[in-house]
Amino acid sequence: MKVRVRCFAAAREIVGSGELLIDVPDGSTLRQLFEQIRRQFPTLQGLAGSLLFSVNREFAPLDKPLAPDDEVALIPPVSGGSHV
Repeated sequence: MKVRVRCFAAAREIVGSGELLIDVPDGSTLRQLFEQIRRQFPTLQGLAGSLLFSVNREFAPLDKPLAPDDEVALIPPVSGGSHV
């Protein structure tokens, strides 16, 4: 099944794109999808402990089952603003 993966901030820089279309086996979980992406982009390992994930614009745990055409987002921590 195809799953659309949106990548933000540092994740986007690592994969070189804001969006990926990934083919995963039916019944895959978010964890299995991330493992597949991480094998393709090993540098993502450095973000693994701090990433947030969403499925169809709702935060989701790694054990969430995926369905065809789901939209997954990889959301790394971001810093912003300045302390004046």
